[in-house]
Amino acid sequence: MAKASDIKTGNILRFNGELVTVEEIIHRTPGKGGAFYIGKMRNIKTGKIVETRFGTDEQVEICRVETSDYQYLYEEGDYYIVMDNTSFEQFSIDKLLFGTAAKFLKEGMNVIVSFESEEPIMAQAPSNVELVISYTEPAVKGDTSTNALKSATVETGVEIKVPMFVNQGDKVRVDTRTGDYIERVK
Repeated sequence: MAKASDIKTGNILRFNGELVTVEEIIHRTPGKGGAFYIGKMRNIKTGKIVETRFGTDEQVEICRVETSDYQYLYEEGDYYIVMDNTSFEQFSIDKLLFGTAAKFLKEGMNVIVSFESEEPIMAQAPSNVELVISYTEPAVKGDTSTNALKSATVETGVEIKVPMFVNQGDKVRVDTRTGDYIERVK
């Protein structure tokens, strides 16, 4: 157990039985009364932000979280199977931990997984990935002069919007957080 004065931004705490990550911590010293801390925390599972007040000597539980690189192997039901790059041990990670970026995962891709006492609590795909366009309509002559976008399906089966000059078979870079096209890759 630690004191509230030991809390830093980025710490992961066990708060009301849930794991939260500290987004912001502010020390306040009012004119009357004792000093206190205001913590803005995000629930790891739900994403809900909670703001709470801690006394300076209040006890909090700072969790020890280990984060490492893993290789995404394959999908199995509601789980993704990943392998530790150093020990070659395999783990099942709930799809929900990856959020919306999960739909851009390809076999062999490196991902980051965080564990708290052998339980996976967070998973993160790369911020951008290179994918091949598996289907898109060809551009019509004259449509390429504007910044018009068209629908395209990438190799993972996700439909994204791309500029008119992108063709089937082209490799593109996609932002996994938003699903936006970034650029065409040679």
